[in-house]
Amino acid sequence: MKVRCLAGILVGTALMWGASQDSLAQDKGKTEAAELTSESQTALQTLTAGVPLAKELGTKAEAILVFPKVTKAGFGIGGQYGEGALLKNGAATAYYKTTGASVGLQIGGQQYGYAMFFMNAKALDQLNNANGFEVGVGPSVVVVDEGMAKTTTTKTLKDDVYAFVFGQKGLMAGLGLQGNKITQISPK
Repeated sequence: MKVRCLAGILVGTALMWGASQDSLAQDKGKTEAAELTSESQTALQTLTAGVPLAKELGTKAEAILVFPKVTKAGFGIGGQYGEGALLKNGAATAYYKTTGASVGLQIGGQQYGYAMFFMNAKALDQLNNANGFEVGVGPSVVVVDEGMAKTTTTKTLKDDVYAFVFGQKGLMAGLGLQGNKITQISPK
């Protein structure tokens, strides 16, 4: 009788501990999702405050995928990683990671962010339905540089996705988005 009682208490304790760990993991995931949402919203606000074209595109975009901080490093072989939120009407609807690898003449490291403005439902569907959306494969993605941002209006823009790179810190040549793979995630 005492052995059964002790076994019952141990099993009950283990089940309660497991349930509390699941609850803690869910709470941590909610916290990380909230932080990623906030960082993405702040990065987008900073971008649109400083770049009128980004602000104008933001009012017409189906959704905006914002990676507030991407870290890139390399010494012959390079890699990059960042996490971001898909914002629709200012609210996060999904979370993604961006990854990439490269080989060639490169040395250094840097951090930057980027935002992709999905201008139509078809382009957004390709992001949502892809098992890994690769920049340069699928809808046309135009990287907007400083010169283009100053001389272009939304009346002349007809592409599916516009990307703005912002907040570059560090030294590294050859920054581009071609070949980046974007995959949906659940915050940890």
